[in-house]
Amino acid sequence: MNATKTAMLIAGMTALFTGVGFLIGGGRGMAIAFCIAAAMNLFSYWNADKMVLRMHHAREVDARTAPEYYRIVSELAARANLPMPRVYVVENDQPNAFATGRNPENAAVAATTGLLQRLTPQEVAGVMAHELAHVQNRDTLIMTVTATLAGAISMLGNFAFFLGGNRENNNPLGFIGVLVAMIVAPFAAMIVQMAISRTREYSADRRGAEICGNPLWLASALAKIADAAGRTVNYDAERNPATAHMFIINPLNGQRMDGLFSTHPDTQNRIDALGAMAAEMGAVQPRAPVAAGARPGPWSGAGRAPGRVPGRRKGPWG
Repeated sequence: MNATKTAMLIAGMTALFTGVGFLIGGGRGMAIAFCIAAAMNLFSYWNADKMVLRMHHAREVDARTAPEYYRIVSELAARANLPMPRVYVVENDQPNAFATGRNPENAAVAATTGLLQRLTPQEVAGVMAHELAHVQNRDTLIMTVTATLAGAISMLGNFAFFLGGNRENNNPLGFIGVLVAMIVAPFAAMIVQMAISRTREYSADRRGAEICGNPLWLASALAKIADAAGRTVNYDAERNPATAHMFIINPLNGQRMDGLFSTHPDTQNRIDALGAMAAEMGAVQPRAPVAAGARPGPWSGAGRAPGRVPGRRKGPWG
C-alpha cells in the first residue's frame, strides 16, 4: 500500500514540477522540466536521505561518541526487529527528531542536541521509538523524496521571474504564466503537507509506544518538545521548510493549529490518544501531560510522572 502511495505522490510532484515548467517556458519549458524531474526522482530515491541530513548539518555518532543515545536506539531497533539504523545528532537547541532513508536497511535517525539535553532517557526512548516506527512503516521514503522534490519546485518558482515571460521562451501565457508560477511554487510545501497524510503520525505514535513499552513516555516528550519548539527557532528548518513534515513536531514557528495545511496533527490530540492507549495497556496512572496552551483532555494530568507498563521488559532507559 505504501509503495502505491509513494508512486502516486512522486507522479503528482512530477506533474506539478512539469506544470511550473510549462508556465515558465511553454512546451519547451515543460519538456525540460519533465527531464529534470525524472532525473531528480531517480537521484532523490538514492540520495534524498543524505541531502536531508546535510541540510540540517547532522553528524553521525556511535557507541563511543554518544553511548547512552546510541544504546537507546540500538535496544529499540532490536525490540522492533529492525536493522540498526545510522544514528545522527543535529546541533540545534530546539528539541526535535526525524528519520530518513529509502528502506529499513538504509535508514537513519537524528535527534537534536536540544532534545537529548532536555528530555529524560525514557522520553528520548519514546521519541526514537516513534522515529523507528516511521522506518518500520516505510514512511521515510515518502518523506525524504517529497522533501527533495518540494524544495526543487520552490526553487524553480523562485527562478520563474528571471527565466520566463517572453516570446523566446515560447510561453503562451507570457508574464501572466510567470506570475502564476511564482504564486504556485511557494505553496509546494503546503501541497506536500496535504499529500503526506497526518494519520501517519498517529500510526507512528501508536507503534512507537508499543516499541518502547510505555505510551506515556512519548506523551511526556511531545508536551515538552511542543512547548520548547514554539520558543526556539530552528534556522535550518526555516531555510528548508519542505522538510518540516519529517520532524516529530513541526519545527517551524507560528503553526499551532490542526488546520488544513498543517504538517502535523494537534499535539494535544496526540497526547490524549497516547493516554488512552496507556489505559488500554494497563499503565499505572494513565494520564498524559498537557501541551503548552492546550485545553486538558480526558487523559490529561500535567505534572504526573509516567509510570512503567506492567509486564513490559525494561530497556536501558529505565
